[in-house]
Amino acid sequence: MFKLIKNSILYAPESLGRKDILICGEKIAMISNTINLNLPDIEIIDANGKTVTPGFIDQHVHITGAGGKHGFHSLTPEIALSEFISCGTTTVVGLLGTDGATKSLKALYAKTKALDNEGITAYMLTSYFGLPPITMMGSVLEDMLFIDKVLGCKVALSDERSSFPTAKELLSILKDVHVGGLTSGKKGIMHVHLGALKTNMQLLLDLVEQYDFPIKNISPTHVGRTAPLFEQAIRFAKLGGMIDITTGGTKFDEPYKQVLYALKKGVSIENMTFSSDGNAGIGVNDKDGNLIGFKKAPIDLNLIQVQKLVKEANIPIGEAIQLVTSGPARNLSLTQKGRVFAGGDADLCLFDSNFNLTDVIARGKVMMKDKEILVRGSFEEKA
Repeated sequence: MFKLIKNSILYAPESLGRKDILICGEKIAMISNTINLNLPDIEIIDANGKTVTPGFIDQHVHITGAGGKHGFHSLTPEIALSEFISCGTTTVVGLLGTDGATKSLKALYAKTKALDNEGITAYMLTSYFGLPPITMMGSVLEDMLFIDKVLGCKVALSDERSSFPTAKELLSILKDVHVGGLTSGKKGIMHVHLGALKTNMQLLLDLVEQYDFPIKNISPTHVGRTAPLFEQAIRFAKLGGMIDITTGGTKFDEPYKQVLYALKKGVSIENMTFSSDGNAGIGVNDKDGNLIGFKKAPIDLNLIQVQKLVKEANIPIGEAIQLVTSGPARNLSLTQKGRVFAGGDADLCLFDSNFNLTDVIARGKVMMKDKEILVRGSFEEKA
């Protein structure tokens, strides 16, 4: 029941220096310079020389699979627990993509609950790319109200596969997520997939500037798909919005370089997040461009891009990890996540002196130790 992490170098995400951390059950009970307890069966974790951060939050993952643009055989399977653990992800938000037929919301909810049962924390978004929204309870508002795991609604914009929504249609969705959030105690977000069409995200700027809708409820993702789109995203962030940079998929430059560019343009790192778009389907081509197979989009790129910010761009650890900890927690209003504090959830990542991930704790349970995964999903082959 009790775990005591000794001698950690703690980033909560702000730098707190050398600290001991006491875990009781799934919660952090105490943080202090020195904690000495004489309790039976307490597990001591020596973190001497290791950096401790909050567990990572990935707010855009296709946990039930995606893909399918090359036929039914190109649909990706469900994701496995160990894939999250291996890259430090302890909280995930699952969602549908283009496909709202073969990939259903009910299956998405079931997978969300399954990941919870296996040891991490999972949430989901209702609907998918198209309009009208698909829901489980009959409306976006009711999904927000009555399904605890639903944090918001997914929609697509500036993509040839989208329904080309109008401002009025988006405002109707925003009303549902906003009012549903107010009543259910959630923030409520409209999570907007952005494609590469030249309309970019102008419609989202119009919602804020012309219709005065609260910017906090609008959550654009894939903002680094093209350079013109990213310029508009910078404008959105300067208005007070949160912009989500996808570490996988199509992008005009490496995600960590997008962050550096936005910082130079005056955007606060507190207004940016990373997400992976992991487990989508990717076609594999031969040297002549012929399709020869498929693979799953990786989910470890959030970790890799944060490491590049620290190792190559010399961004302080406490700033870099905000993109995958306190930033997405604030965007989703997950008050127990994204920070290390007494009373918060015991989701932690431990890194060695070269900032390589070595250990992962999710909800107080050690899931990976010294780079060895200890806990795997129900149907994964055990090591």
